[in-house]
Parts: sequence; structure tokens; C-alpha cells
Amino acid sequence: MSQNILNLVDMAMVGVLGPTALAAVGVGSFASYMAVAVIMGLSSGVQAMTARRIGEGRADESAVPLNGGLFLAAVIGVPIAIVMYYLTPQFFPVLNADPAVIADGVPYFQARVLGIVAVGMNFSFRGYWTGVSLTRLYLRTLLIMHACNVVLNYVLIYGKFGFPEYGAAGAGMGTAISTYIGTAIYLFLAWRIARPNGFFHRVPRRDTMVTMLRLSVPSAIQQFLFAAGMTAFFWIIGQVGTAETAAANVMINLLLVALLPGMGLGLAAMTLVSEALGRGEPDDARQWGYDVLKVACVGLAVLGLPAIFAPDLLLSGFIHDPEVRNIAIMPLRLVGFVMAMEAAGIIFLNALLGAGAARAVMTTSVATQWLIGLPAAWFVGPYLGFGLLAMWLMFSGYRIIQTVILAMLWARGDWASIKV
Repeated sequence: MSQNILNLVDMAMVGVLGPTALAAVGVGSFASYMAVAVIMGLSSGVQAMTARRIGEGRADESAVPLNGGLFLAAVIGVPIAIVMYYLTPQFFPVLNADPAVIADGVPYFQARVLGIVAVGMNFSFRGYWTGVSLTRLYLRTLLIMHACNVVLNYVLIYGKFGFPEYGAAGAGMGTAISTYIGTAIYLFLAWRIARPNGFFHRVPRRDTMVTMLRLSVPSAIQQFLFAAGMTAFFWIIGQVGTAETAAANVMINLLLVALLPGMGLGLAAMTLVSEALGRGEPDDARQWGYDVLKVACVGLAVLGLPAIFAPDLLLSGFIHDPEVRNIAIMPLRLVGFVMAMEAAGIIFLNALLGAGAARAVMTTSVATQWLIGLPAAWFVGPYLGFGLLAMWLMFSGYRIIQTVILAMLWARGDWASIKV
């Protein structure tokens, strides 16, 4: 979820440049999310395997999955970055046809894709630190990384301290550089702490890599198609207007940042479930899922209250055009109302990933988004001519259906017999 904070910082600092730059950063952010989604799935594979080794009493092997994740991040990430960088001018106009948005969005996205390898490695490190219950190291690094992002954005967007004024492209540069700073810190910490557990000392065996791919590939496909679906959702909104695209960009990122506590609890559920299964205690694993669910639903319902009662205040820091802000107010209220349901979806999704049920998660996520959410949004938006609120109702509806299916999969309990 750190990517969403980086996106939000980009938007807040680019927002003063106007709706066009804001729309460009929004489209570029989700396009970059789609580009990195293929290697983001490494995180769940590394975390599930690391936590399972801890539960099995094999802590000296817990960093071996991390070695495999870093290797795959480099092998997969470098070609993706090169190809996406050079193809950006060709495919970006497909996402948004506004020439002004294209002019700002292409250099922003090109800068972001240069950080793909670092993003993949950072997600692998996240999986490891969470799997061994050292999330405080992850948090400290994120705080440093985001502080660097704010400073770099300020310098590069507005041309401070003798640097050129890059505008929206400067936001992409600042985000990419800060991501590599985070990778450097993670490598330093792992070298100091994780060497006794095999970090850079033990080569992953063939069966380790096969298991990691079995867990990571479905998650990567799910992440990629989710990101592609969000990009398609932006394309659908773009058919209605640039103002709607700018408003939706801010709302989605506000939603994702508001879900941060839920995501943290979801990662905790993934580790706790995997550890319990490693100890051979499936009933304990099941109860962890439900216990984390209770905390997440209550916490995120409270976090949704500002969106319900003070949406204009939340939006004013990112959207400076009154017309665009008015478009976003009612959909943001809807976001507040469905926060508890969003929390439930996050917990069940991560608990299932911790149990190794990556394929079931992938099937549910992809089917509900692409067969229900996106067609419904297109039907009420570009086809029937309704506005952003109607499209957002369709978006929320598919998310609720997805949560219900994941809850049924968890209750059924088939995941307890999966080997990791």
C-alpha cells in the first residue's frame, strides 16, 4: 500500500498545477500500478513461505524465499521496465485521448516505470519482514522513503534549488528515486539481521522456487488484472470527462490510503494463519481470520466517518477546482459507507493467501471485477450517460459481491489442507 501513499503525495503536489496535470498523474499512477503488478505478487509468496517456515520451527531457512523473490524481481522487472518505457508514447493515448493529459502523462509514467525493479524488491522485503513479525523495520523504511519522496517532488516538480521545473514528470522522478532509496535501506537491514536465516547465503532449491511460483503467479495475475481493471475503469470514466477522471483519481487514492490499517491487519492475518497452519492447527488459523476481521471492520468503519460527514474538507487538499470537487463529494460519501465491507474483503483475501489459496483468490477477484464491475460501470456511464456517482455505485457493488464470495470460501475451510 506504500505505492498508494506515493501516488497521493504526487497528486497533492501536482494538484496545484490544475485538473489536467491531476488527471495525467491519476492515469499514470494506475498504469504504473498495472506495470508493477506482475511482480507485486511476489510479496504474498515470500510472506506465506516465510511464516510457514517459522511455524514449522525452521527459522534458519526463513530468508531463503526472500532470496528467490529478489531474484525474480530482477529477472522479471528489468525487461518490463525497458519495454514499458519505450512503448509509453504508443499506449498512453489509448488510456486517455486528451492531448494535454497525454503531454503530462507520458513523461510521468516513463519516470515511474524506471522504478519497477525497486518496487518488486520492496514488496519481496515486505513479505519477509511481515512473515518474521519485524514490521517495525518496514514501517521505519517507509517513513524515510516517503519523506524523501516529498522533498524530491518539491524540488523536481517546482524547480527548486537550481533544478529544472519538470512539472508532473518531476513527481514521477521523485517517486522512482525514493523507491530505490527504500530498496537500499532494506538491503542494508537484511544484511545485518537476516544473514543467519539464509539471506544471500543460501540459494533457493528447485522445490522452493516452484512453490513460490505456485503461490506468486496466481497472486501476480490477480494483481495485474486488478490493476488493468482499475486502468480500464479510469478509461471508462475518461469517456465521460476529464473533470470526472481527476475527481475519481483523488477518490480512489483516498480510499486506498484509508484502507491502510485494514491492509496492515490483512498482512497480520496472512502471517498468523500461515504460522498456525505450519504448527498443524487449522482451527487456530480459522479463528485468527475471524478475530482480525472484527478489529478491521470496526476500525475502518470509524475511518470512513470523515468521508461521510466532511467530504469537502478531505477533497480540498487535492482538488482546487470547485467544479471537480463538487463532482467527487457524493461518491466519496459512498466510499465512507462501504468501508467496513472493504475491510472484510481485505481480511478474507489475505487470510486465504496466507493459507496458500492464491488460485481461489485470483479467480474471485478477476471474475467479479471484469464480469460484473467494469461492464456495469460502462453501461451506466458512457452508454446511459449517468455521471460519476452511478459508476461508483457499480464499483462498490462489485466489491461487495467479491467480499461475500471470499467470506464463503473462508467459511468452507478447504484451504486448511493446502501445502506450502
